[in-house]
Amino acid sequence: MTINDFYKHLWNDYIQMTPQAETIRQALLDRGEQVRNDHVAFRTFNIGPMRLEKLEPFILELGYQRYEPYHFPAKKLDAYGYIPPSNDLPRIFISELRVQELSGTSQTIIQGLVDQVDEAQINDASIFWRGPLWQVPSYSDYQTLAEESEYAAWLSIIGLRANHFTIDINALSQITEVSEMNSLIESLGYSINDSGGRVKGSPEVLLEQSSTMASKQAMTFAGGEQHEVTTCYYEFAKRYLDHDGQLYQGFVAASADKIFESTNMKTTG
Repeated sequence: MTINDFYKHLWNDYIQMTPQAETIRQALLDRGEQVRNDHVAFRTFNIGPMRLEKLEPFILELGYQRYEPYHFPAKKLDAYGYIPPSNDLPRIFISELRVQELSGTSQTIIQGLVDQVDEAQINDASIFWRGPLWQVPSYSDYQTLAEESEYAAWLSIIGLRANHFTIDINALSQITEVSEMNSLIESLGYSINDSGGRVKGSPEVLLEQSSTMASKQAMTFAGGEQHEVTTCYYEFAKRYLDHDGQLYQGFVAASADKIFESTNMKTTG
């Protein structure tokens, strides 16, 4: 699989879950902008055949290099950033939930999901857009997970796929600030995640970010119940030069911690 094929499949799956992204992208193209992806992110569990260490080889085969680890104690998450083989390609961010730190009830629900995954299915990079490889949970189990970890609940019904793409503001010509992007997004009728501020980060930490609140979609749970849940969102990032005059390549954990909340159901606009 070529890296271009990887991103073509990934984007096509993503916009099915996140129709706002295609609308936003087209609005920028209509203004004459060049839309380039800064990074794409994925969520997974740290148990079973879809844990990060099992997924990483497919990313490395595409030419990526592991960059830095990140940790989110409050959300019980660990993550790695990956640097692309060329500057015109997006970075990758993969996080995983420390399932062992959840309650016994939540652990049992998650274990029941990952036990259904056939390790033989985890055989190439297409795993990143296949969605859930398990029978979706009951709405009751989804709610149980959501009370303890929104991340776990989201993953249980959405599965492994792009959680978000990110517009590279550095590549735009008319929009140069994250705040300007936020204004455009709201003019299109979408809400900005204001947890931790409408603009997260600063020039001092070499990265500024914002994001929409996630799209919503009706999902069918086990037993046939249908309920609306959050799916995926679009992020925006502006990077600054480091002390060596190089564009910062990493992520800022304090900002990412708040970006995760873009899929929170209670605050989604």
